[in-house]
Amino acid sequence: MFSKVGQIMLYVNDQDEAVKFWKEKLGFTVIAEENNNEGLRWIEIAPKKGVETSLILHNKDFISKMSPGLNLDTPSLMFFTDDFDQLYSNLVNKEITVGEIVNMPSGRVFNFADNEENYFAVMEK
Repeated sequence: MFSKVGQIMLYVNDQDEAVKFWKEKLGFTVIAEENNNEGLRWIEIAPKKGVETSLILHNKDFISKMSPGLNLDTPSLMFFTDDFDQLYSNLVNKEITVGEIVNMPSGRVFNFADNEENYFAVMEK
């Protein structure tokens, strides 16, 4: 049986720029970084240390050559926040592309784009 979602693979064009975006714009922390010195490098990031699920940033070009049939599309991720209005304001102030706030039956939601124009959602929890 599965016990939890541990890591989500996010395939990016520029790992260094992606790390910079997630750290500087969103406050994520680098949990680990691995490099096999043969082109395979991955960086584990999370909103903070100790969370159960993290993102792994992989080089999209390298992975496509290593595993040609792998789906490298951006996963549809929903982040939760306890301070919805403050997060929304912070992202706007940092000039991150954000969508309109939408009222859903489960709570308020908005989306935002990363530095490579991948979109992710945020829900008030």
